[in-house]
Parts: sequence; structure tokens; C-alpha cells
Amino acid sequence: MDTSKLMAPPVFTDDFIVFGILMAILAFVFYTSSLKTKFWKSFYTIFPSLLLCYLIPSILSSLGIIAPEWNVVDDAGQFVMDEEGNALSEKLSLYYVASRLLLPGALILLILSIDIKALLGLGNKAIIMFLTGTVGVIIGGPIAIMIVSLFSPETVGGQGFDAVWRGLSTIAGSWIGGGANQTAMLEIYKFNPDKFGSMILVDIIVANIWMAVLLYGIGKKEIIDNWLKSDNTAIEALKEKVTTYTASVSRMPTLKDYMILLGVVFCAVAFSHWCSMIIPDILGGFFPSLLDPASTLSTFGDKFFWLVTMATILGLVFSYTPLKEYEGIGASKIGSILIYILVATIGMKMDLRSIVENPGLLLVGIIWMTVHGSLLIIVGKLIKAPYFFLAVGSQANIGGAASAPIVANEFHPSLASVGVLLAIFGYLIGTFGGILSAMIMSAVAPM
Repeated sequence: MDTSKLMAPPVFTDDFIVFGILMAILAFVFYTSSLKTKFWKSFYTIFPSLLLCYLIPSILSSLGIIAPEWNVVDDAGQFVMDEEGNALSEKLSLYYVASRLLLPGALILLILSIDIKALLGLGNKAIIMFLTGTVGVIIGGPIAIMIVSLFSPETVGGQGFDAVWRGLSTIAGSWIGGGANQTAMLEIYKFNPDKFGSMILVDIIVANIWMAVLLYGIGKKEIIDNWLKSDNTAIEALKEKVTTYTASVSRMPTLKDYMILLGVVFCAVAFSHWCSMIIPDILGGFFPSLLDPASTLSTFGDKFFWLVTMATILGLVFSYTPLKEYEGIGASKIGSILIYILVATIGMKMDLRSIVENPGLLLVGIIWMTVHGSLLIIVGKLIKAPYFFLAVGSQANIGGAASAPIVANEFHPSLASVGVLLAIFGYLIGTFGGILSAMIMSAVAPM
């Protein structure tokens, strides 16, 4: 068996130790970014702090110090296989916990103080940029296939269920919607499961590189907005309104305040999880196709979709209750802490060494993402959209609910809900957009 693609265990394989390392990274970044020395001020002018919280864990993962998953080895250093000859693997649970526990909690805390009327006052540019990003994904795949086929047709060719366009359709579903949409595309087009891993790799690598680009751009948002000639009036008005409200309800927090707030939030998270378990089954009883991974409506049968949706709904409901006043003790700051922990666990999943493993398919992904980004820039320039709408509209497509609020929150905690709502919309249209992209890719792919 070829062991070149197997991953040896990293230096640290314990969840608690790795969590401590990630928290130390966050503490280091926040401490150094607060220093007023010339070096650190210049350093963080070039590299935004959020980017470092994401990038440093990826470097440690690339160096084999930490890793989200690895293959088991015995005392002799040999990879352990099961009865069927497949390598056994182990993985950390940090990202799963962060995305299933901390993310919904963060969404509730960040949405708690939102002003829905002011949010709607942001206008239609957010939707336009989101849909532009969707179109960029739909046409980006076919364009990438046509370009690469000019000098390497074998990279994007293939016959039957080995046809590369079938595998790329799963990336289209993922980049417009999320994991459920990706699974739906795999079931619909029946891409060879043995080759699916390479598509997952391209998906993760290119999406993470793009997220790093967007995070870097946040540090240059004033320059970008000036170039786009964007109107930030509505965004600044929302930020100012939330800031003013926070100041009006601000008070010295007590232990009781924090216990009540966290009790309500994580009880709501628990309720969201419960709903995510029963809603798909209830809907599936009336519409069995929702539980079929090959169905274009399978998103409504996905537990993560309902987890994020219910957490968002509860956050919006709480914003109409006295719980809204808990922003006065720093509800959004606690939400931001949870978001930053999620950022670090996402960064840990990015192994920079894997970039060179699939150069041909990786090039397809890079061209694809370039089309997506270029279209966003063109439309953003034409409608004078703020960089915020460009970045969040893109990430709501490419990253979904797990990362769109991360990007939005970096602009201002009051804007995180914009990323969440757009990401949910992405889940709804992901499979349909993926099918359209797949149809075009099958037409232009070399035989």
C-alpha cells in the first residue's frame, strides 16, 4: 500500500493540550497587537490580527506539531491497517465542538443586540454581492476547466463516473452552500468515491487560501473602500446605533449576570441541537425526499443547517426581549471570544504542505476562485459596494455559516448577523447552483 499520502501522528495528539496551544496563540496575538511599539504596529498593519489567529495554527499543523486528523502507527512506527487494508485514523474533536457548541452560542450572543430595522436598512447591496459570488462559483468551474484543458486536458477529463467534472460538481455545491450540498452533489453525479478525497483537498485548500486573502483585505478596508468609491453610510449608522445602545445599557457585570447570560445562551444552543435532531425527521415524514442525499432539497434534512438556523432565530427572538440589555455586560465580546476560538480550530485544519500534492486540480481550484473574486470586484466597483459586502457575500458562499460570521464580526460584532443570514440563504440554493454549474462543466469538459 502507498503510505506516502498517510499522515503520521503529530507531536501533540491530545485535545486538551492542543486547545491550550490554540488559546496561547490567541493570547499572544491579542497581547502583541495591543503593544504600541513601532515593530508591532507595523507588523499588524501588514498582517491583521485575525489572519494571524488563523495562520499560526495552520503553520503548526504544517510542521506536524498539531493536526486535526492523522493515521495510527504501532510501536514499531508502522501504519496500522484494518482487516480490509485501510489505514486506521484518529482525529481531534476540537473543530467539531467549536462548530457545534461555540458557533451557535456565538451567533446568539452576537445577534442578541442587533437592531432588525437598522439591519434591513443596509439595502440590497449585500444580496447583490452574495448572488454575484454565487454566479462566480457557477461559471468559475467551467471557465477553469476550459483554461486548464488547453494545456492539460487529462487533468480535467475522464470518462463515466471518473469524469473530473463530476468531482468538481461537489466543490460547486460546497462553495455555494455547504457540506450537505456537497454530499447531495456527490450522490447526484456519483463521482468515484476513491477519487473524492482529492476534491475535498482542493475544496479545503483553496477555500482556506481565499479566506486568508479576505482577512488580509480587512486590514486594508479603508484603502479598498476608497478604490471602490463605496458608500458606508448605512453600515456606519448600524455600528453607531449598536455602539450607542451598548453604552446606554453598560453596567458593571456581576457573577450572576454572566451565569444567567451563559445559562440562557447554552440552553438555547441545546434547544437548537434538539430541534436539529427532530425537525429533519418530522419533515422527512411528510417529504421523504428531504432525507435523500441525492435530493435537491436535502439541505432541509441536514442537522447542521437546522442548528445554525434555530440558533439564529433564537438570537433574533432574544433581541426583542430584556435579554437584549445583556449587551451592557459584554454579550457580543463573549461571542467574539467564541468566534476566535473557532477561527483557531479552522486554521488548524489547513496543512500548507498539502498545497503541492495535487498541482493540476489545485490550479483548477485557484482559477475557479479567481473568477469568483474577480466578478465580485467588478460588480462591487460598478455598484460602489463596501468591501464589507464583498468579503461577507463571498464568504457566505465559500465558507458558509461556520466562517461568514467570522469575517463579518471582524468588521464589527453588530454585523455578524449579516454573514449568518446570507450563509443560510446559501444553504438553500447551494444544490441548485451546484447542478447548474455541473451541467455547464459537463458540456465544456474534454472527453
